[in-house]
Amino acid sequence: MSNLKMKEAALIYLDKSGGLQKFIDDCKYYNDSKQSYAVYRFNILINPSDVVELDAELGNHILHQPLKAAQVFQSVCFIAVKTLSLIGQLQTETQINIVLKLTHLPPLPSYGLDLCDFPLDYTSQRFYMMQGIVIAMTTVTKYTQGARFLCSDEACPLSKGFQYIRVHVPGATESATIRSDFLCNLCASSLQEDSKFRVLGDKQIVEIITTKALQAFQGYSNNQPFRFQSLTIFLRDESVNKMNIGNEYKIIGIPTCVKTSQTVCIEANSITFCNSKVPSEISNNFRCLLSLTSSSCWKFTAVLANFFASQIVPPGTYNLLKLCLLMSLVQTSDRKKELEDCLDILIITSDTLLVERLLNFSINLVPRGICHPVSTEIFPTLSRNKYGTGAVSIQAGSALLAKGGICFIGDLASHKKDKLEQLQSVLESRSITVYIPGKKFGGDIDQQMTFPVQCSFWSFLDMDSSSRRTTQKNNALIGQMDCSLIPANLMEAFGLLINCNESSPCHPLLPTVEHTLKKAIDPERLLYVASKQFTTEDFEKLLAFAKNLNVEFSLEAERMIHGYYLASRRIRTDSIYGSKLSASALRYLVSLSEAHARLNLRDKVLKEDVLIAALLFETSLTLKYGAAVFCVAPNAVFPFDLYNEEYLEQRDLYLTQCQRQLEQFIATYGPGTAVFSSDE
Repeated sequence: MSNLKMKEAALIYLDKSGGLQKFIDDCKYYNDSKQSYAVYRFNILINPSDVVELDAELGNHILHQPLKAAQVFQSVCFIAVKTLSLIGQLQTETQINIVLKLTHLPPLPSYGLDLCDFPLDYTSQRFYMMQGIVIAMTTVTKYTQGARFLCSDEACPLSKGFQYIRVHVPGATESATIRSDFLCNLCASSLQEDSKFRVLGDKQIVEIITTKALQAFQGYSNNQPFRFQSLTIFLRDESVNKMNIGNEYKIIGIPTCVKTSQTVCIEANSITFCNSKVPSEISNNFRCLLSLTSSSCWKFTAVLANFFASQIVPPGTYNLLKLCLLMSLVQTSDRKKELEDCLDILIITSDTLLVERLLNFSINLVPRGICHPVSTEIFPTLSRNKYGTGAVSIQAGSALLAKGGICFIGDLASHKKDKLEQLQSVLESRSITVYIPGKKFGGDIDQQMTFPVQCSFWSFLDMDSSSRRTTQKNNALIGQMDCSLIPANLMEAFGLLINCNESSPCHPLLPTVEHTLKKAIDPERLLYVASKQFTTEDFEKLLAFAKNLNVEFSLEAERMIHGYYLASRRIRTDSIYGSKLSASALRYLVSLSEAHARLNLRDKVLKEDVLIAALLFETSLTLKYGAAVFCVAPNAVFPFDLYNEEYLEQRDLYLTQCQRQLEQFIATYGPGTAVFSSDE
């Protein structure tokens, strides 16, 4: 009676939810097909909340005994087919393969599977929800959805018909579906597969890790031990190719144990892409600072850079680098899934220790800040799939793992020539292509897969390395840096080149030495008032809010950025080598302008933002090629030490003068792009 009641409830649910009509439509497809089928597969969408409200027992079966629940729906669907004459070729109930697709699970702890917990429950054969980031995936292969078996004794009645049907169930291997040791229930003779009725489906294997595991890749530890491992997800049929490397997903599935490899895996039932949460608030101290500096378009970001990372370097030092890091951090959101937002930084320095500390600190302020481990690969690599499915496993690498974030790859000179060439190609195209040789991995044909690279790259170059000191040459061009250890094309591919010299007037040695000594004595001590007023958590919230702002260009800002680009291209072009400005130069100028506007918590890019972008970009061009007509000082963005309001006012006056010079430069060398040209 209980089983009959559940069947009635299942039929009522199918009718109310529209599932019955979809089932009828699917049956019409099978019935109209000229092909003969041994197995008829149907997906039924299940809302557990609605089912529990309709019939608690059926809902309990769906959540905790999904295989038995599928049998209930299988029986109901078979009766519907026979009653309504939906599929003329269907003979037995076992020919119907029902797959229940859940919309969600109850938001209760017992339905969640934490990938950091041990041991994982793989014995209950029920649904769990887990969340993780894809770190590897295989190519798509085939598996057996279902097969027809016949008794080998021709005199047996079961040597014909569709009495023996095998279908794949969660956790089953290929050998569990197709075997040679099945026996007939009637005469005990061996069963043989009727291979022409075998039904094949698509299969793909992915590996995920919990988001908390990213701590291991962020180069900055809170000294709290933790354990994590990757978890294998089996995707089948309509779920194939629904997951991408580097993305985070919520997965509903059934945990099982693969006996051949003695590992726990998940048979995926449904997959949902996880959108990043957008915080709605910033700290009161930052709100107050924004209000106090509202009279200027430059003061707020100047104060941010001045106080940023005061746990690592004293306020007032490395301001140019810190401003560029903040601007790169606010360009890390995947709000539009556009590659143009990336802002790559290459730092030329003789103090690699402090710079590396500063970069490691900064990448921890965004969810996807990855410090590339030297022992691993930056870009995807290939390996054989450990489950023996004949598929090739593609491992993510640091760049794809840092999707929508920052990939800090350390000292550029530490990477081999072929890796640097690969990096240059990625910086220029924002994609990486993986070639899969068929012969090496047991395939018939060669394949290739292309992945978008949606992260910004940070790196530095040690000016004091022994090889650099012996090969350094004198440059005839004013302001040009000697970067002969790396290919010129690779240096050009980085959007920003920054000279970070701690012995310059912008980076006095004494405060840095004093800061380092005090931190060595008491690492937890907050040395400055700014560290208490603007905490690391405050900066995290500020960046999370700012990077999700949708900004647009004002008309005069758009005119100025195009005018500067065309004028710079004109003065840096010669008849032999052509223009020194790469095709991506305009993209970087736009990204820099947007970043400064976002860092100011504005949704409109003004000409003041374009000025900062132009000064940073021109400084970078000077380091690469030497000074040009629009000559800017190395410390143009921070011409004075920011001790108080008076120095901020002096900086504003200086930047206003720079803006007039930029407008004059555009008017002179950018014909047809005059800033205040009304007819354009």
